[in-house]
Amino acid sequence: MIIKNIENKIKLAGLLSIGSFISSIVISGMVLAFCFTLVREERKKIYVLDQDVPVLVKQTGVEVNLEVECKSHVNLFHSLFFTLPPDDDFIKHNMESAMYLVDESGLKQYNNLKEKGYFNTLLASSATVTIKTDSINMNMSDMSFTYYGTQRIERETSVLKRQLVTTGYLRQVPRTDNNPHGLIITNWKTILNKDLDYKIKKSF
Repeated sequence: MIIKNIENKIKLAGLLSIGSFISSIVISGMVLAFCFTLVREERKKIYVLDQDVPVLVKQTGVEVNLEVECKSHVNLFHSLFFTLPPDDDFIKHNMESAMYLVDESGLKQYNNLKEKGYFNTLLASSATVTIKTDSINMNMSDMSFTYYGTQRIERETSVLKRQLVTTGYLRQVPRTDNNPHGLIITNWKTILNKDLDYKIKKSF
């Protein structure tokens, strides 16, 4: 009877030892994981001196702001492509800048407009074309976008407003001075361009 009690106590002690060992491993792993996460988060914090006063700022990766960068890139391209004052040099400069942000689909649309005499017509009528971005819908899963904007074409005698909707995709490329967002628009096309409002200017 005494021997059985001793054996049971030995077994109990063994189980307690194994349980304590496993528990210590689990606790140590949790502590290490917590410390690793804490250190990683702390490394993202940067202190910047503002007139000798340390100000905490937080470092973020590019992926955190990717959607914002995408929308900004799309907006910049459309602003360049559709801002057309009656100035041939300004139009050429804007178009050259816009072509850095888009693939051959943008160049194709530019050449089509040029062949149809669109830019010459604007210059001849002293028209000013501007665009206002209404919204940009981004689908980050496939990097596709839909752009909604309102064009304003002002001539000496009239003002025309048109609704513009375009679609396309974005692809990441190395950043350059001419392409600060590191993105390029692909398969860009206009799916809607219709008149919204037409007004005749009053003559005095």
